[in-house]
Amino acid sequence: MELLHNLFMGFPNLWGGGVAHSVMILSLVISLGLLLGKIKVANISLGLTWVLFVGITFGYFCFNLDEHLLHFLKEFGLILFVYSLGLQVGPSFFSSFGKGGLRLNMLAISTIAISIIVTVILFYTTGTPITTMAGILSGAVTNTPGLGAAQQANSDLNGIDDPSIAASYAAAYPIGVIGAILIFLLLKYILCIHTGKEEEAAKRGLGATEELTVRPFSVCVKNEQIVGRTVRQIAEISQRDFVISRMLVDGAASPTDVINGSSVLNLNDKLLITAAPRDIEAIIACLGEPTTVDWEKCDKGHISRRILITRPEINGKTLAQLRIRSLFGANITHVYRSGVELVAAPHLQLQMGDKVTVVGSELAISHTEKRLGNSIKRLNIPNLIPIFLGIALGCFVANIPFYLPGIQAPLKLGLTGGPLVVAILIGFLGPKFHLITYNTISSNLMIREIGLCIFLACVGLGTGKEFIDTVFNGNGLAMVGYGAIITMLPLLIGGLIGRYAFHLNYYTLIGVLAGANTNPPALRYANDLTASDSPAVAYSTVYPFAMFLRIITIQILILTLG
Repeated sequence: MELLHNLFMGFPNLWGGGVAHSVMILSLVISLGLLLGKIKVANISLGLTWVLFVGITFGYFCFNLDEHLLHFLKEFGLILFVYSLGLQVGPSFFSSFGKGGLRLNMLAISTIAISIIVTVILFYTTGTPITTMAGILSGAVTNTPGLGAAQQANSDLNGIDDPSIAASYAAAYPIGVIGAILIFLLLKYILCIHTGKEEEAAKRGLGATEELTVRPFSVCVKNEQIVGRTVRQIAEISQRDFVISRMLVDGAASPTDVINGSSVLNLNDKLLITAAPRDIEAIIACLGEPTTVDWEKCDKGHISRRILITRPEINGKTLAQLRIRSLFGANITHVYRSGVELVAAPHLQLQMGDKVTVVGSELAISHTEKRLGNSIKRLNIPNLIPIFLGIALGCFVANIPFYLPGIQAPLKLGLTGGPLVVAILIGFLGPKFHLITYNTISSNLMIREIGLCIFLACVGLGTGKEFIDTVFNGNGLAMVGYGAIITMLPLLIGGLIGRYAFHLNYYTLIGVLAGANTNPPALRYANDLTASDSPAVAYSTVYPFAMFLRIITIQILILTLG
């Protein structure tokens, strides 16, 4: 028993001053938390949050880490998490505000604003400390970086850590997951959703996702006004971005090998076009009428293949600069980036890690593949310099003070906002300056998950005693109730606004609401409801800015009301 006691409680001679003991306890907490995270009830899981609960349990029974090591690991884990998250969302962060993305982000902003208002009202009416309310807010919207931002803002303001932030976060988190799903079900009945119609509209890309997706369609040239004109001239007339990947000339047995800007259209030519759903009607009206062609049957010499951009010299170049059509006789029809498909417009800049769909002969695609790379091995080599250099710059930016009207204390981005902002800017601007910031999805996810696990484990270990005293001997039930209100009321109001003011498809709507609450379990539930990718597209569109707002607003709450 003495050996077990020394093993778990720490013994300086055995553990070399406590470092080995601390690492062992941390590893055990994370391992057990990850195992419990695999448990699902009604296909719903709390995921990595179990690491926090296991850490709380260990902390309650005094399985503590060295104090200095605990503080360092908590902050470093949070930095790794938010920085890798910023690198992932950076390439599509600013583009998400264009066209259809702007509507979705406006709804997300409205939902976030309502949750802040509800939190402030509860603060004034209940007398609950703002630190506790900040923790409840972070848990209710399942926003772990917000938890870190709240802890740091309070530490900067008062000079000490407040365990109630983490305790209230843990108390409100489960209701944050369950409450969001309940609201999705409630909205379905309140809005009288006809699932068949909504599913069909979502598959066609109707609604706000018209601006965010692409799809192929066939057209027969019937407009005599455009007969004899080139593809480039028609693009200028229609003022739409589109790509013609196949052209079947009237009377021909197989499609034309190469279609480029100088290709001439004639009457009764049949075209396979890729464009955004919002532009389809306008393009059809310009060219003629929709038609149906079995392209696979008549196009025996052409194939379609996805090619990965892996050559560094391609990073930041536009499709027009590559001259794929004129050099190799192949067409790039669309580009897949960060979960969103883009029309292969000539002005589109390519980035390392983009996947492009190429149409052409086997030989043409082979030459194109050599030009673009398509070497997974090359991408498997991690680019560590942008990570650590970016983290260093993020830590510098984190401590730059700036002032907002009405707030006496200076506001800082902190170790959550600083690395996040820098990572977003590096991810977005890197290709423009030919800086390679790409890492594989798996390696980025690995860094992010390791950072989050370390952070949650340390938070749990540091607040175990306080959590039990606060939740079970204090106002734990009230915390859960406040969390339910902060979770459900903004989502309900946001759902009504999204449907009646923004006229969103139901599946797009719940994707936006899940993104506004940065709620992965809610997204998984939404994805299970439909065969379309509308929830995922909507979620990925609003998630980056929602995450940024959650981190900033929770700091403002503490600095103004603390």
